[in-house]
Amino acid sequence: MENDYVVEVVSQAIKITLMLSAPMLIGALVVGILVSIFQAVTQINEQTLSFIPKILVIIAALVIFSPWMIETMVTYTQDHFTSIPELIRR
Repeated sequence: MENDYVVEVVSQAIKITLMLSAPMLIGALVVGILVSIFQAVTQINEQTLSFIPKILVIIAALVIFSPWMIETMVTYTQDHFTSIPELIRR
């Protein structure tokens, strides 16, 4: 196996991981900022107030984006399985 191929596979894996985690992370970030602003304005310093909205947003993002996420993972996996004969020839 050549170094270029390994670097390409690792960079693809990192790219796919970031793409798949982005909807949940961005949603949690936005909700966290909104809850923090709300807490600062109302001076409510309850630590558990931010967890429930974040969990709900992450679950909603998983429900909404799961078809795209599954399709992306399946395509990535199929591409690697179909490249196995090419790797054997090298």
